[in-house]
Amino acid sequence: MAGQQFQYDDSGNTFFYFLTSFVGLIVIPATYYLWPRDQNAEQLRLKSLRRVHGRCLWYRLRLMKSQQSIVPTLKKAALLFGWAVFLLLAYKVSKLDREYQEYNPYEVLNLDPGASLSEIKKQYRVLSLKYHPDKGGDEATFMRIAKAYAALTNEQSRQNWEMYGNPDGPGATSFGIALPAWIVDQKNSMLVLLVYGLAFMVILPVVVGTWWYRSIRYSGDQILINTTQLFMHFMYKTPNMNMKRLAMVLTAAFEFDPRSNKEATIRPTDNIEVPQLIRELGNINVKKKEPPFCYPYSLKARVLVLAHLARMDVSEELEEDQRFVVRKSPALLQEMINVGCQLTMMANSRGGFHAPRLVTIENCMKLTQMIVQGLQESKSPLLQLPHFEEEHLRYCISKKYKVRSLQDLVSLKDSDRRSMLRFLGEEKYDEVMAVLGSFPHITMDTKLQVLDDEDSNNITAGSIVTVTVTLTRKRMADMFEKEQESTPCPGEEAATTEETQGDSSKAKTKVWQNKSKGAKKTAKSKKKKLTKKKATPAPAKTKQANGNVAGNEVVAASSSAVAVKEEEDEASDKGSESDEGEANKDSPSERDDDSDKQSDTEVDEMAGDDEEEWEALQQSIQRRERALLETKSKVTHPVYSLYFPEEKQEWWWLYIADRRDQTLVSMPYHVCTLKDTEEVSLCVCVCVCVCVCVCVCVRSLANGYKKTVAHRR
Repeated sequence: MAGQQFQYDDSGNTFFYFLTSFVGLIVIPATYYLWPRDQNAEQLRLKSLRRVHGRCLWYRLRLMKSQQSIVPTLKKAALLFGWAVFLLLAYKVSKLDREYQEYNPYEVLNLDPGASLSEIKKQYRVLSLKYHPDKGGDEATFMRIAKAYAALTNEQSRQNWEMYGNPDGPGATSFGIALPAWIVDQKNSMLVLLVYGLAFMVILPVVVGTWWYRSIRYSGDQILINTTQLFMHFMYKTPNMNMKRLAMVLTAAFEFDPRSNKEATIRPTDNIEVPQLIRELGNINVKKKEPPFCYPYSLKARVLVLAHLARMDVSEELEEDQRFVVRKSPALLQEMINVGCQLTMMANSRGGFHAPRLVTIENCMKLTQMIVQGLQESKSPLLQLPHFEEEHLRYCISKKYKVRSLQDLVSLKDSDRRSMLRFLGEEKYDEVMAVLGSFPHITMDTKLQVLDDEDSNNITAGSIVTVTVTLTRKRMADMFEKEQESTPCPGEEAATTEETQGDSSKAKTKVWQNKSKGAKKTAKSKKKKLTKKKATPAPAKTKQANGNVAGNEVVAASSSAVAVKEEEDEASDKGSESDEGEANKDSPSERDDDSDKQSDTEVDEMAGDDEEEWEALQQSIQRRERALLETKSKVTHPVYSLYFPEEKQEWWWLYIADRRDQTLVSMPYHVCTLKDTEEVSLCVCVCVCVCVCVCVCVRSLANGYKKTVAHRR
């Protein structure tokens, strides 16, 4: 067996291969992940959103950031420098001499591969005459020619060359280590040992330890563990929280404490500016000594949140802190909802455990909407729109229009809407309509099933019910279009009014055509007598388009023809009895054949139903598997928020609640991928079979939109 030889790179050739590979492994992934996005594409996206979101705070901050930021330029410069180093190393490697070349006797003899034996001998004679030492040729070249000739003519040498690549047989295997030889030189041993010890025994443990001790302080949603424990303590202590208490718990989070979060700041000017805001707000209890609500960071954060909800102006220094607090609040409220869900699950699994009330969970959702829109709970939702102020609301809530919500504003006719919003100019009115048209309108379809059951629609005690909810998102502008399509032209409207007036005049009965009381009594007495003779089935009730007038006509017309109708009914009854008698005279064999046919058809129908249920179950399983493997973007639709400092996407909460007991039936599902249509499955265990009203609710994360579908089971 051939030996093995290890040697360091004395020439430095293999080290360049290693260095080129190492730089390439860093530069190529870094370019894919860190190369700045196309600024032109971002500018085009912002330009398309300008008509609707041009007045939003986050939009103006994004424009300023894109103009002032030099981070993309620095990233590009660093990546280009890395690519320059990589290309330089690749060029250096391409110019290196190959240390190992495969031995090819045909190349030595200047022959094409596969030459015949006669050609090989002829070429050998020619080269021998030229390079033989006795003829004045090169001895080394002649030795290579003789070795190549032997490799192609000698059978043993040819086999060695074909198997081992060498006519002399296998040689020693040589391995080169891609490190320069000076690293293992005895003169540099102390320096190399010092570098290795510093890199692997000091720097690496410090970096890993720092990362580890920072990461264990946060949960999976990048919320401090201490904050989660704080929320759990207060939600267990106070299961029924009102909005004021909820704001106090929110602003007590450790994310606002400078000792736990370096982004939070406490300035010396806070001792002057924060008390001024407290006096202007006037509804903050400063004397409350319950920790951590009495701590300075908690009091400052609470004042800034309440000032944001009241849309109060603050100083430039406090405005920066206010943006930080407002930006952090939705994630903290989401963590508070998760904590409430965990406490609810614990209360369901063990007895005697206090679960937070449904109103507490929904108040968390409401507070998120209030912070994103910068509105207090008692304020009108119309203030979410641009150019709307407090003094303009009196035009909307008047007795003529009675507009108190965005849905009421959308449902108005265009003429009434323009008349109500006459205080706005033409441009402002178009802007308000564009913003209102971008608001979402959700259609929710629900389906209750017990999967893997024979009767999937039959819900019994102990069964696990799967509630499949299909959410369809549309814009308010679609409602405008439907309204315009359904609104008739003035000529058509006049024609329809005349027709309806004509119909109503025809429907009115004359006074002299009304029957007297005696006639009514006689009709009633006749009806009673006839009904004693033969009971007839009551006619089906039909809804009339013209209401009570049409109903009176039907009664008047039918009362005059009761006797004739009942005589016909008697005749038809007699005919049916005679037909039944003739049918009873059929033979028993015919009856057996009919029963066999009926049983066969029932079996076929049952088999068809089973196949359909099985196919539906398989399709639902395949849809769930695809949904688990499919990764959807959480970028849905930007939310219109005038005072929120960050771009917010439309996200939703979907949950099932029992309004009678004020409890959650299922945990809230965070829908983050609803662009047009989304299907969500919620599982509910029916412990006791009682008749309760269960509501499936979807609530927006950003504005005051809420949709509820009630199911009584």
